[in-house]
Amino acid sequence: MIRKIMTILVLIALIAGTATATGTSESDSQSTDVVFRWATTTDPQTMDPHAVNAAPVLSFLNNIYEGLVRRNEQMDIEPSLATSWEPLSDGDGWRFFLREGVTFHNGDAFTADDVLFSYERGTSETSDVTSWFAPVTDVVVVDDFTVDILTSAPNPLFPDSIANWMIMSRSWAEENASTAPATDQENFATRNANGTGPFVLSSRSPGVETRLVPNTAWWDDLEHNLSEAIYTPIENQSTALSALLSGEIDLVNPVPLQDVDRVEAAPGFTVLGGLETRVIMLGFGHEKEQLDYSTDVTGVNPFQDVRVRQAVYQAINVDDIINVVMRGQAEPASQLLPAGLSGYSIVNDDRLPYDPVASRRLLTEAGYPNGFSFGLMCPNDRYLNDEAVCRAVTSMLADVGLQAELTTHPVRNYWGELREDAYDMYLLGWSPGTFDAEHPIRFLVSTPNEEARLGSWNYGGYSNARVDELLPEIQSELDPATRQAQIDEIAAIIQDDVVYVPMYTQPLIWAMADSVDLVQRPDNFFMLRWVNVN
Repeated sequence: MIRKIMTILVLIALIAGTATATGTSESDSQSTDVVFRWATTTDPQTMDPHAVNAAPVLSFLNNIYEGLVRRNEQMDIEPSLATSWEPLSDGDGWRFFLREGVTFHNGDAFTADDVLFSYERGTSETSDVTSWFAPVTDVVVVDDFTVDILTSAPNPLFPDSIANWMIMSRSWAEENASTAPATDQENFATRNANGTGPFVLSSRSPGVETRLVPNTAWWDDLEHNLSEAIYTPIENQSTALSALLSGEIDLVNPVPLQDVDRVEAAPGFTVLGGLETRVIMLGFGHEKEQLDYSTDVTGVNPFQDVRVRQAVYQAINVDDIINVVMRGQAEPASQLLPAGLSGYSIVNDDRLPYDPVASRRLLTEAGYPNGFSFGLMCPNDRYLNDEAVCRAVTSMLADVGLQAELTTHPVRNYWGELREDAYDMYLLGWSPGTFDAEHPIRFLVSTPNEEARLGSWNYGGYSNARVDELLPEIQSELDPATRQAQIDEIAAIIQDDVVYVPMYTQPLIWAMADSVDLVQRPDNFFMLRWVNVN
């Protein structure tokens, strides 16, 4: 059977994800020439840590860049470029004490000014990570190795919320005309990198191959035995699996679910499995006044009617998707984060039942007794079996009269399509970076507001005044019972309004050679610093 790394998390402090595949330890596998090769379906779109807030980019760049804090093998927050931190005396912010003697890969010394610069860059107009700093009012350099990050109110979660905020060198960015992230075009930071992390970018050919070598000047202890790491994006999962079984690569992520038995039967290979902390859901264009891809409805957007959104919800047989498309490896989801994470609303645990009869009745009540046509946009290389899931959804919706015209895009184009509102309904997966319910509320449900840095992934433009009112209270509330009651209220609003259709928690399936020893994180981030090869 698939080797289970974890099922799901009970509390953030109890997160597990440290089991490793059979292999050698660092002490008996040291080598001067150990090359590790791995493949995924999604090439990171950019080497710029502030340009794209997406897991394939952040996961990859966490090997090159570092933040003030990071997650350890148990997924707990620990020191990185900051050695310690403490709340300010008035409670409205945090003081971070920085690590001295750290250098960037080009030799630049790391100081508090780089933290200030990375904040300015991360909150600039072209940044895709501005929502990380929604509670921040200012960043103040106290001295070269002390920085205060001020918040609008006490924010006990703030250190956890910046685990993926990566620090760049001000001087390197200025010298290379990269002081702002490039999203719709390229700059020097798009294909080049200069971090402080355990690996250095040695070559980058987008869509073809990316090579990394160890940072011999890294400040931390050596935990790997690699002399080089070579990443190859392979969109076709069967091709990637063949490359693994032939010995061309050492790790494949993800493994096609239909091929798990094949890998397990092959001598010398291990399958690692569990549940990722990612919910797969459907989203609607709440603020769109009309459908853009309908052949029979003009001038209106039926998805603005909650009855229509509920009809979509109850027309989808999630159990069938899990059992057939996902081979029984996923679990149903009722909220925007998986059960067990901090803030999960137990009182709102139930999903609406699969009920196509109720769907047809709701459509009739909404004035669409014969249904209508619309466009469904999905990626075809981002989530496990994403296109197959969307085809199953399309078939189920057709059974109640909702005729979805499915269009799929590779992920390198997909986010741009959503930002341009090129959809009527769309597929999205979300893993909360803080492992707390506040995270999807801030990114996916808050009213989009660039100035307040909120709702940056709320593509549909959903807006609810009560949600917006409760979010800052959730961010600052110290009493667990009071905070959970606030989260429960928002969870109920999200469900009653059918803001999204949560479907399932995505499985986490990797395959690798038995000679590889590594850590599988539940957020599907891959850290080379924990890899050893025999």
